[in-house]
Amino acid sequence: MSERDKTLVILSPGFPKDEADSTCIPPQQVFVRNLKLQFPTLNIVILAFEYPFHSAHYQWNGASVISFGGKNNGGIIRLSNWLRVWLTLRRLNKQHQLIGLLSFWMGDCAFIANAFAKKNNLKHFCWILGQDAKPGNKYFRWTKPDGKSLIALSDFILNEVKNNYSVTPACVIPVGVDPCLFSGVPVKRDIDILGAGSLIPLKLFSLLINMVSTLHIYFPDIRAVICGDGPERELLSMLIKDYQLEKNIELTGELPHASVLELMQRTKVFAHPSSYEGLGMVCLEALYAGAQVVSFVRPMDQAIKNWHFAGTHDEMVNMLKAILEDPFCNHNKVSPYVIKDTCIAIMELFD
Repeated sequence: MSERDKTLVILSPGFPKDEADSTCIPPQQVFVRNLKLQFPTLNIVILAFEYPFHSAHYQWNGASVISFGGKNNGGIIRLSNWLRVWLTLRRLNKQHQLIGLLSFWMGDCAFIANAFAKKNNLKHFCWILGQDAKPGNKYFRWTKPDGKSLIALSDFILNEVKNNYSVTPACVIPVGVDPCLFSGVPVKRDIDILGAGSLIPLKLFSLLINMVSTLHIYFPDIRAVICGDGPERELLSMLIKDYQLEKNIELTGELPHASVLELMQRTKVFAHPSSYEGLGMVCLEALYAGAQVVSFVRPMDQAIKNWHFAGTHDEMVNMLKAILEDPFCNHNKVSPYVIKDTCIAIMELFD
């Protein structure tokens, strides 16, 4: 077969429904788009199990997407979906020269990909990206992976998998930042604190609002912005009213990815109070946008410039206060991981 027949199949719970859908798994979008740009002759096929919520076959930035519309259903519907995915993999294996399978998260995508790869003597790697490394993930038991087939997003994730499942991923590959997504135009940093992510209990945005209430004592005009949507939005709105911070904290709702990046370039400190985080792309993007970053979870063993780690609520408040008080605070771009290196590292696995 020709070079153009070489095909990488990516299995994911979801994928953008079209090129305008920037809020669906942005890090994985950045990866796939840049993988195609750097390896233009590679045929990339994405199998999206659950989202979009309909069956379709479409093109996305040069890659082919086949969605199965599983809608996160269980039982017989999920089993039926798995069969459809399996038959599609069998067809792709006959039509193309598959260099291997890459699954996002240790879930049913990895389970199906692992079984199909073993049956057809293909390479398969599962990219463990976050909460799938927590204890109690049945797919580790079902898949029984060895370390050679696992990619950890960060050192933190590698250690979580090692401690929880007694298997050590063969490599750590972060999803790097795409510099092309950022504007080079200097802007005024008129946002003191920015938070971004799903408004769910794990992200602890209620704690961030509490921190802003404390900082409000020292900075009466403090301006904070929280981007995202989710089940805790009403609760967070109530907390803002209870603390009488309506003039200080803005809940923007879900914004396009480009809009979030623009806000980052106007931000002094990006606060990420999440109680669990593999390696937040939002933190890496905030660093590249010139913001200082403060979080609880340390994703990488090595120090990263302008990224600060707190052990307690009070420590984070003190860090935020110190940064906001510093007239000489550094807002240079920091780029510890870029997407070009991510793509190269992934493709080297399939050589």
